[in-house]
Amino acid sequence: MSYANDIKESAQVLKDGGIILYPTDTIWGIGCDATNEIAVAKIYKLKKRDEKKSMIILFANENDIPFYSQMPSPTLQKILSQTLSPLTIIYPAAKNLAANLINEDGTIAIRVVKDVFCLDLLNAFGNPIVSTSANISGDNSPENFMDIPNALKNNVDFIVQHRQQEEKLYKPSKIIKWLGDDAFVVIRE
Repeated sequence: MSYANDIKESAQVLKDGGIILYPTDTIWGIGCDATNEIAVAKIYKLKKRDEKKSMIILFANENDIPFYSQMPSPTLQKILSQTLSPLTIIYPAAKNLAANLINEDGTIAIRVVKDVFCLDLLNAFGNPIVSTSANISGDNSPENFMDIPNALKNNVDFIVQHRQQEEKLYKPSKIIKWLGDDAFVVIRE
């Protein structure tokens, strides 16, 4: 299957409320439409994940953040625009997303991607996409496609072919939580 078909098929599955297994700007992830509560519930069930634990949302453009959450201070925006490695930021006051994605305190974890595949997929789909590690909750995150358990591969609606053969090892993104003003705390290095 070609790269273009991966994008087209993934976007269609997402629009139809399905879940995909796909390479992100970090590790392989399980994704769905971040505005579709039923699709989000499928991921929680597949991963055997506690629904009180929210998941990361991928965006193609930081200009979309205000539609889904409160925009952070200019300092945090500067950090976001200057970072070279993937950075997930926990924002307050999440809105316009599936209710079962939003943390109990109203926050949501957002990562603006620079990876070409993710950008192409997000632009083809037109909505933010859930990005949670392709593992059963509590197990180690996959460092590449070969590490993903068959229990997941066999229960998604579409598996992207792009990057399956890569042997490079990937790691999850750094996560910071915005506390307001210019303050933030590092959650995961």
